[in-house]
Amino acid sequence: MANFSKSTVPQFSVEVYQNEYLPEGGREVNAIVTVTSTGGGTTGRVPLAAASASPTTTPGRGPNAAVVIMVDCSGSMDYPPTKMRNARDATSAAIDTLRDGVAFAVVAGTHVAKEVYPGSGRLAVADTASRAEAKNALRKLSAGGGTAIGTWLGLADRLLASADVSIRHGILLTDGRNEHETPEALRASLDACAGRFTCDARGVGTDWVVKEVTGIASAMLGTVDIVADPAGLAADFTAMMENAMGKEVADVALRLWTPVGVEIKFVKQVAPTVEELTGRRTEANTRAGDYPTGSWGDESRDYHVCVQVPEAGVGQEMLAARVSLLLPAADGTSQVLSQGLVRAVWTDDMVASTSINPQVAHYTGQAELAQVIQQGLEARKSGDFDGATAKLGRAVQLASDSGNADTAKLLSKVVDVVDAATGTVRLKAKVADADEMTLETRSTKTVRVKK
Repeated sequence: MANFSKSTVPQFSVEVYQNEYLPEGGREVNAIVTVTSTGGGTTGRVPLAAASASPTTTPGRGPNAAVVIMVDCSGSMDYPPTKMRNARDATSAAIDTLRDGVAFAVVAGTHVAKEVYPGSGRLAVADTASRAEAKNALRKLSAGGGTAIGTWLGLADRLLASADVSIRHGILLTDGRNEHETPEALRASLDACAGRFTCDARGVGTDWVVKEVTGIASAMLGTVDIVADPAGLAADFTAMMENAMGKEVADVALRLWTPVGVEIKFVKQVAPTVEELTGRRTEANTRAGDYPTGSWGDESRDYHVCVQVPEAGVGQEMLAARVSLLLPAADGTSQVLSQGLVRAVWTDDMVASTSINPQVAHYTGQAELAQVIQQGLEARKSGDFDGATAKLGRAVQLASDSGNADTAKLLSKVVDVVDAATGTVRLKAKVADADEMTLETRSTKTVRVKK
């Protein structure tokens, strides 16, 4: 748990965007909750080199983090041979990005997990000498064996648990299917590791399974992406490590309190990516539950909260929910970082009660965009071309309406766009595997509301 003094706790703010007005008998209340953290990391504020500190740095005043890099070394990483070389170079670049004082290790993943550096179940402390030693140890990485990602995560968890730090992070690279353990074994590993550390996952090439890798990142509250060309690994690993080094606060929980009679329909993160949180609730007390948000640096995220309130007459109003950001402490208590209120007011003003808040409308569309892309690609794979055309056409329309240019560009590699405004498209006869996998992997990335 974190142990910050008041002067070092980052500032969190909570803003609630909603139309609180309901018609008589109306019951569904939707709100977009924007959470912003400032002063919680080095991202965009202090250069990483300037933020370096000694291993004795006190929590909240410098490196308070541990990172384990898990590199796929299965036999497929030798096809082509440049893939393994690029993975070594990328890991080396990530090591160079480590700040002094950060604890770290490198794990080689096959059908078993092996420590590459420093070994003996330990973590090294980053400095000039240890970074050089770690990069030298990378020469031992060679391809051979199978793939059992659950064992990699288990070893990373054991290594990270040995560090007395607040931020525990993993970086995982794979190029193939998790063929040497059962889906149940992987799920058990994810369940065991979830909440203990965050993990970014990357798929290199086009022989891995998107749902498998995105599922790992989702369970571990990390990012996910495809690196179709192994030559791009070094730049991607460097960016991932820089992002990890920018985190200074872990285990922040979004707590939702609701009064008697109010039911929670769903809670989901909607920016920068769509992430379902409803099923991850842990009960805090009879009326409140906590939803994990992972680690924070200097950043802003949006959450969609939907609750169902009891019926009421015109003129009545109520507090539908209270949203709080909590930072757990080592003694079991929690510090409230910020709060926001979700209200419900019943009115007979039809204009007021039928108006949709722009933020709610935007993110409802972004969530639908992610869903129809995934449904469209599934339909295409199964041979349902009419269904795929309809779903991907709707995706093009939603991407156009919301200004999601990145997703629109990815869609244009899978369909020929006839009219974006109406969602009229034709499926392309031939689609490169990398283009289809990139669209699927990045389908949950969203854009903020236009100002």
